[in-house]
Amino acid sequence: MSTEVVHLPFSFDVRTGDVVRGDIWRPDAPVPGAAVVICHGFKGFKDWGFFPYVAEELARRTGCLAASFNFTGCGVGADLETFTDLEGFSRNTISRELGDLEAVLDRLAAGRCGAVEVPPATRFGLLGHSRGGATCILEAATRSQVRGLVTWSSIAGLERYVALYGERWDAGEVVEIPNARTGQMMPLRRNILDDLRANRARLDVLAAARTLRIPWLVVHGTEDESVPFSDATRLAEAGGDHAAVMAVEGTGHTFGSGHPFPGTNDALEKVVERSSDLLRRCLAGAAA
Repeated sequence: MSTEVVHLPFSFDVRTGDVVRGDIWRPDAPVPGAAVVICHGFKGFKDWGFFPYVAEELARRTGCLAASFNFTGCGVGADLETFTDLEGFSRNTISRELGDLEAVLDRLAAGRCGAVEVPPATRFGLLGHSRGGATCILEAATRSQVRGLVTWSSIAGLERYVALYGERWDAGEVVEIPNARTGQMMPLRRNILDDLRANRARLDVLAAARTLRIPWLVVHGTEDESVPFSDATRLAEAGGDHAAVMAVEGTGHTFGSGHPFPGTNDALEKVVERSSDLLRRCLAGAAA
């Protein structure tokens, strides 16, 4: 299998004023028709901590083209590092994130992401972290081209936002969420609440999980401080025989990693290897 991986940044307009910025990680002889797409979570971005390392390693270990990108409402602007678009962050919704993911998949299927030409993809593996895991579950339930799914530290439902902030949004407040890393207070308007109410069935993560008939690896740290391990259990129960849980003992939400990336560690390596194994089986081993 090839070990050379080329990094190709891309960008394209997905809606007026909304730019998807991402990266292609391409082995020199990629598996035909296969691509892995990686989704960050809430307050995350494609260049946070382990994501560039993970994307490159998935491309190297699976032999498939890998793509990572920033959701247009993640708050990170054109410098790709700092939260300069807090207005965009404040108005983000899950439906908007699904639209961004679908736009990336559509362009990979067409063989062109912005100015970057790629071999057209006919089947996908999705990997999502935290809220990005929920987004991937929802997308996998509606797009038959998705052949394998990996979720890391994923939430099992989006109702948490209603429970935490619904009353304040209904009272007209703009909720502010602290970013422990940057010290910023990050505003959230009621857009996400309105989206969840308007699209209740479409955005039901556990209901989507129950429809999946593809291999699915549910990875979760046993000491996750942000999303309880019970969410992994709920997801795996919904996935039934198609889902397998990987409990990462003694690690938290990011498996001992941080930002800036301190380098890999034993726990992260185990997670990357198991994830690569599943995606390689689903994609590289199913070229027909």
